[in-house]
Amino acid sequence: MKTNNNLDALISERYSKPMSLPFELNETLETIFNHRSCRHYSQEAVPEQTIELMVAAGQSASNSSNLQSWSVIAIEDPARRDRLATLSSNQEHIRACPLFLVWLADLSRLETLGKRRELPHDGLHYSELLTVGVVDAALAAQNAAVAAESIGLSITYIGGIRNNPIEVAKELGLPPRIFAVFGMCIGYRHPEKPAAIKPRLPQKAVLHREQYDALAVQNAADEYCENMNHFYESQKMKTRGDWAQHSLYRIRGAESLNGRDHMLQALKVLGFQLR
Repeated sequence: MKTNNNLDALISERYSKPMSLPFELNETLETIFNHRSCRHYSQEAVPEQTIELMVAAGQSASNSSNLQSWSVIAIEDPARRDRLATLSSNQEHIRACPLFLVWLADLSRLETLGKRRELPHDGLHYSELLTVGVVDAALAAQNAAVAAESIGLSITYIGGIRNNPIEVAKELGLPPRIFAVFGMCIGYRHPEKPAAIKPRLPQKAVLHREQYDALAVQNAADEYCENMNHFYESQKMKTRGDWAQHSLYRIRGAESLNGRDHMLQALKVLGFQLR
């Protein structure tokens, strides 16, 4: 759902401060800058061919060496969505959305081809190839997300699908050397529960010229904490202090990772040797 058709206004909203760029707004930029995570969905069904459109968009993304080392599983069955929600820290929006996609780093397909052709494929056992699969899945998913939003749907990513990787693999019937990287809720935004555009870090925190500027990052982070305090207040959000405190609490130790502190062991169970 498009809510603003002025580029400068959209960019300014993204950074919570006035910003102007000398470009004309087009439909692609409007879709990208209007993104907001949606956790409340209407009961309206997702059109039947939406999955095919999203996958086509995903396959139009760049990928490493044309290995295309990703797959995606579309889940519409309420019972399975309920079980996956339980495995993902009981995130209710997985139950509420009509369509849930699980994006996978998939090295199994290449392994199968190697065995069938009787050609060496030992490189699949190195951590580099898992990295390739994760990056490929992320690139494809973001293309798919933009495609979905461009036709009026809303999405939110679900990192919680990694909380119980072995159980998720069993639920989805994954063969060895496939890993569920993240999920994605898809549906139409609930009309009575709008989602706001969340401000992002100032560009000076993420954009560096020639070399990394650590001092600029510190100053930008302080500015961002102030902006986010206003956002939290406007959205009536309860957080653990400002953005920095809230974020640091999320990474305070193994106990804050919701089971993902055992990821290395889980990946080995799922068939990744990670040399």
